[in-house]
Amino acid sequence: MTINDRFAPEAGTAPPALGPAELPVWPQYDDGERTALIRALEQGQWWRAGGSEVTSFEREFAAYNGAPYALAVNSGTDALELALRVHGIGPGDEVIVPAFTFISTSLAVQNTGAVPVPADVDPGHQCLTAETARKAATERTRAILPVHMAGHVTDMAALREVADEYGAVVIQDAAHAQGATRDGVLVGADPSIACYSFQNGKLMTAGEGGALTFPDRESYDHAYLLHAVGRPPEDTSYQHVTGGMNARMNEFSGAVLRTQLGRLAGQTVTRGERAALLDELLAPVEGLRTQTRDPRITVNPHYMYLLTLDADRFDRQARDRLVELLKERGVPACVNFPPVYRTAGFWAGATESVTADELGARCPEAELIGGRGLWLHHRILLAEPETVRRVAAVVAAAVDEAGR
Repeated sequence: MTINDRFAPEAGTAPPALGPAELPVWPQYDDGERTALIRALEQGQWWRAGGSEVTSFEREFAAYNGAPYALAVNSGTDALELALRVHGIGPGDEVIVPAFTFISTSLAVQNTGAVPVPADVDPGHQCLTAETARKAATERTRAILPVHMAGHVTDMAALREVADEYGAVVIQDAAHAQGATRDGVLVGADPSIACYSFQNGKLMTAGEGGALTFPDRESYDHAYLLHAVGRPPEDTSYQHVTGGMNARMNEFSGAVLRTQLGRLAGQTVTRGERAALLDELLAPVEGLRTQTRDPRITVNPHYMYLLTLDADRFDRQARDRLVELLKERGVPACVNFPPVYRTAGFWAGATESVTADELGARCPEAELIGGRGLWLHHRILLAEPETVRRVAAVVAAAVDEAGR
């Protein structure tokens, strides 16, 4: 049986492309966001010091993620940098990061003057592991910064054991993982700082934005000062008690995010159901594998849907061709992030005294995933089951064509 025989409406025929109206739009919004924006507008104060939307969002977001405290900021990149600065990370320090991640994970490290040390990822769930982190650790390691890739929460307990061996801390890059749980534990309930993103493509969005959740009041207070140019919350006399940056979120973003948060739980359930269906439909496609699902992940919010082509059958050009075919046929797709060290931006900051090829030899799985991987936009996981079946048919046929 060929790929098209399994999925096409009639054996041997290519499935039709999806029309622009067949998939849910992204970002999603309704009268809730309109009402929230007017509410923020009419309160008369548009920054957090005088309004109530950002502080209300922080309280609601902390509760959603199981954390005692949350701080809203301008971006996920700012959130990561603040978390590192709260822990005193700076020049001379090393921070282990996944080689396969968006550049912000390593960039935030470099923004503090510290050195990001890329480590390889698991070939299945595509997250940093204790084994790969331990191989990258040195006496200069001060932090380990795992990414919960596409909503899959990495093994924090195992990483913490490695960190403890080196007197280091663990900081979560949870940009993809709002509301995610492992063994029933929410990401914000872990005894570490977690960092989130609300950029336009994320699971909840205000176009841009980010947040941190904290396990204790001390780290929250420190981060607050740093994100507000060193000013305490009630300061009216320019008491800049420490250095810092202006990473404050505005009231309009806070108002929109409160509404976005209100629909996130329901969307997470839907995405989980559709992701399981898509896993089943794509399992027989030769040369294609999906991100694995660790059974200990009790809630995966499914940011993106990750696919990887078999390197024995496909080269990078075939991957690129597959992405173009999918886009031409109405399936929103994009090539994977390259390994961070395969970008010019990585080498603009502090690095180890190694070459990109040396790091590539150290990170073979990241090389494969970056060069043969792609992702489908998570809005397909909000579509009706029959539409998801059509997406699977288009993907299967496009894989077949790209591999010829």
